[in-house]
Amino acid sequence: MSKVEFFAVKIGGQAGQGIKSAGLMFAKLATRSGYHIYDYTEYPSLIRGGHNVMQINISKNELTGPSNRTDLLVALNQETISKHLDEIPAGGGIIFDADKKFDFSVVRKDINVFLVPLSKFAREAGAQELLLNTVAISAAVAILGGDLEILKDLIKEEFGKKKAEVVEMNFKAIESGYNFAKENFKDKAKSILTRQGDVTPNMILTGNEAAALGAIAGGVQFASIYPMTPTTGILHVLAALQEKYGYIYKQPEDEIAAINMAIGAGYAGARSMTATSGGGFCLMAEGYGLAGMTETPVVIIMGMRGAPATGLPTWNEQGDLRFVLHAHQGDFPRIVLAAGDGKEIFEMTMKAFNLAEKYQTPVVVIIDKNLCENDQSYKFFDESGYKIDRGKFTTEKVEDYKRYALSDDGISLRSIPGSGNWLLANSDEHNELGYDDEESENRNQQHEKRMKKLVTCEKEDMEEPVLYGPEKADLTIVSWGSNKGSILQAMEEFPNVNYLHITWMNPFPTEAVKKVLEGSKRLLHMECNYSAQLAGLIREKTGIDIEDKYLKYDGRPFYVEEVSEKIKSILG
Repeated sequence: MSKVEFFAVKIGGQAGQGIKSAGLMFAKLATRSGYHIYDYTEYPSLIRGGHNVMQINISKNELTGPSNRTDLLVALNQETISKHLDEIPAGGGIIFDADKKFDFSVVRKDINVFLVPLSKFAREAGAQELLLNTVAISAAVAILGGDLEILKDLIKEEFGKKKAEVVEMNFKAIESGYNFAKENFKDKAKSILTRQGDVTPNMILTGNEAAALGAIAGGVQFASIYPMTPTTGILHVLAALQEKYGYIYKQPEDEIAAINMAIGAGYAGARSMTATSGGGFCLMAEGYGLAGMTETPVVIIMGMRGAPATGLPTWNEQGDLRFVLHAHQGDFPRIVLAAGDGKEIFEMTMKAFNLAEKYQTPVVVIIDKNLCENDQSYKFFDESGYKIDRGKFTTEKVEDYKRYALSDDGISLRSIPGSGNWLLANSDEHNELGYDDEESENRNQQHEKRMKKLVTCEKEDMEEPVLYGPEKADLTIVSWGSNKGSILQAMEEFPNVNYLHITWMNPFPTEAVKKVLEGSKRLLHMECNYSAQLAGLIREKTGIDIEDKYLKYDGRPFYVEEVSEKIKSILG
């Protein structure tokens, strides 16, 4: 296998300068020109202001992870150059405003400087501050050999519903920037964005968007979500599409209300969900156990960020695995899944609704900030094979109905109010009818019945981890979550390395993981937290302690280059 070649464009500036919108437009142009993209965004934990950047990696091959290299830096202010100058390799370039003063003596001689009168062109187009990013992007498109007509089509799609003069202003801005760069930088132009014949564009979406679409495809009927970074994007999609797809989105007053509303909807028979981050999940912990005790299905999307307390609100971490596995007092059956990319998020979210209803218990899908907010290009997802499974569920009247009837698989027949069946949702220990019962025999029977669900799930639904790469390798990497993308892209350089990607955290695929680890020559464990939480879970379940750990907890993801360097240091 050969190393994946890509070109990295980074757009940086102040919050409010349209960094994300400009970057996304650039990414769409790349996909419509026949390329794959992977976007990585960084922004500070501020209400207003601060330095924002978005990096768009472009390749003819699939891209799955972020890079710490910047081939072309589009700098909308001086701070962007100061912060990212060291990322630019020899032959790379900087686009900067010719109308602004900057001491370029600090820039290495092997870096190309493209001075474009961004402010002048934006002002002449009609709105200096609003159009600065548009002019800069058009200049980048020209330098990289992109098609101006594709950019115009994107402008029409973005602003077509506004007044005609808004589109015309943007057209004037991109034509000025594009034509200037085309004329003045001919000798340094590249063919990075040259259109690849007839193109069927891939879609571009974040993990948040994938979760929302997975919920819709999975038949969601009710969602209650309080906004919290990094999962707020989920509610943005669900709120906008509820009328079209016939479900209810409710924004509650806080996370406690969010999970309790979702539990109430589940009790009433709706496929329900909520979403949050670590701090919000703290508030949801009591409701988490309530759903387990009352045997009420609910799906929870849990987006991790830096912690503890407010921590790093807009940065990446994978420190909440143990929290999700052990939140709430006592024992109750919880199904915990962890996705590694947008496609997995989409499919796991659909699956989570079936699992929640089949096992009548909360199902958590763990994602992380890197997944939540970064864009990646994908072929359109196919949900045609998905079928809604409501498990043991009836709306018909049943003689001598017992909501918590004992069963061999731990699952009782579920019904809902209005069906004619007598039922209670009791958070105290209860008997088969739902009445309080604190006798020893009843407690043992009901507690064991609930916990049997995990045994049944392990037999019938739990999936084994995926081993990427050759079955036998000199090095086996073990990890989870968004690390998957960087590991897989780095592995393209190493035919003698494989990767064990773990997605089921509870129940845990003990035997499958143990088999791979015991058959490996050398192991490397990677995750984004201080205490190696997945490694600890693996040791607890299999007895195997992976000694070589590569941990990161600075809020940044594993970059592809970092993974490559680590592999080289191990294999020599």
